[in-house]
Amino acid sequence: MLILYVEDNFENKLFVRRVIESMGHEMVEAETGLDSLMLAEERKPDLVLMDVNIPGMDGLETTAKFRESPNLADIPIIALTANAMKGDRERCLAAGCNGYMQKPVGVSDLRREIEYYAKQSQLANE
Repeated sequence: MLILYVEDNFENKLFVRRVIESMGHEMVEAETGLDSLMLAEERKPDLVLMDVNIPGMDGLETTAKFRESPNLADIPIIALTANAMKGDRERCLAAGCNGYMQKPVGVSDLRREIEYYAKQSQLANE
């Protein structure tokens, strides 16, 4: 499975890359919303992990752009964010995210979420 991680923090990218690669999946990275849209059009990821607080167009705006694009609209997007105030989860889901995970995220929680979407992707391709 190919996973696009949209994140501008080096340590977060390193952590998530280690988890994803230990599961046998491939990860590509983008640091901005615009870069993520271009990379997604090019590589067609099976899953997007989206930080909300990224430079330029934030993760919620970027998610909305994914949903507007016929080529990207069906890709599952999980918000991976430090935003944990009341209503943040609902804002992420309203913007078009399929899931929401609060940072710092644990290894087992991240693995479980990725496995869920990997199984969904596998079922869709059968």
